[in-house]
Amino acid sequence: MSAVWEYTELSFGRTATRGDVKAHLTLMAEIDRWEIDRVRVYTDGSRWIRLRRKVYRLQRTA
Repeated sequence: MSAVWEYTELSFGRTATRGDVKAHLTLMAEIDRWEIDRVRVYTDGSRWIRLRRKVYRLQRTA
């Protein structure tokens, strides 16, 4: 069975510092179990980040 992933996208403007982006991503990783899938840094300094997390399908045992 292959893994099933859920995705979300974030955009940070050029005024967002590297530390701000890192703090936000760290919180999302620790609390909601997101991991980085793709990052794009544009020439104007803005950032686009796609995060993913595995979807766990639970089956009833009783």
